[in-house]
Amino acid sequence: MNYPSRVMTIAGSAAGGSAGIQADLKTFQELDVYGMSIVTAIVGRHPKTNKNVHPQTIEAIEAQFATAMNQVGVDGLKTGMLFSKEVIETVVGLIMNAAIETIVVDPVMIGKMNSKLLEDDAIQALKEKLVPLATIITPNVPEASVLLDDRPLMTTEDLQQAAVDLYQLGSEYVLVKGGRLNGPAIDVLYDGKTVTTFEAPRIETVNTSGAGCTYSAAIAAYLAKGKPVSEAVHLSKSFVTTAIEHGYSYTDIVGPTYHIAERKYGEAHNIKVKTMKMR
Repeated sequence: MNYPSRVMTIAGSAAGGSAGIQADLKTFQELDVYGMSIVTAIVGRHPKTNKNVHPQTIEAIEAQFATAMNQVGVDGLKTGMLFSKEVIETVVGLIMNAAIETIVVDPVMIGKMNSKLLEDDAIQALKEKLVPLATIITPNVPEASVLLDDRPLMTTEDLQQAAVDLYQLGSEYVLVKGGRLNGPAIDVLYDGKTVTTFEAPRIETVNTSGAGCTYSAAIAAYLAKGKPVSEAVHLSKSFVTTAIEHGYSYTDIVGPTYHIAERKYGEAHNIKVKTMKMR
């Protein structure tokens, strides 16, 4: 029997089910990989204290990782919400000791409801210690801006330069996601020599909670299955675009993407891909 590839997510737990490890595991299931989750924090706003982020202990994180590695093992890994410098340093140590090679780093900083998901002193640790281990990093526009010392990013050309500059942090690939800009949804991939853009139609909806988590989880799944990075991004872009197109909400709060959409409706978006050499 051929068993599915194994993918681990190290991220926060979103109580509403739309983002974080919940979105990751739904994505892994849809893409036929075996998903495991290491919870770094629980995100859920307490009605009396208003506290929104409830971090897990380092011991709990280490215990989850050890259990997953001992019981299953791993072919690919993605990181999402890590929240603190201490957690980032712990995760870096775990990855290095386990000699994991396929790593997607989604530098989660701010949630859809403006929840602060990364402490200020953790940003430098992310840049200096975790990013250099990454196969690919997947910042959106606000995250890329923060990583570049609050540089404004307004155009596709800005994203291209951002990808080139972020590459200097040490990852093998950089994907800057342009979903928050105007016009078509264009993402920029850079590998040190070549810029590739992936363009999808903009879906007019507010129900995009978990879209970034889903995108990076899909990339991790395809990489674990042996796809080259550019192809993994292409397939993942189509997957998340279809999921966004069929997003919905049960309340007046921003709702989730629909992870089952590509399979349920048999749809795959035609993603326009352009490649050019950087001078």
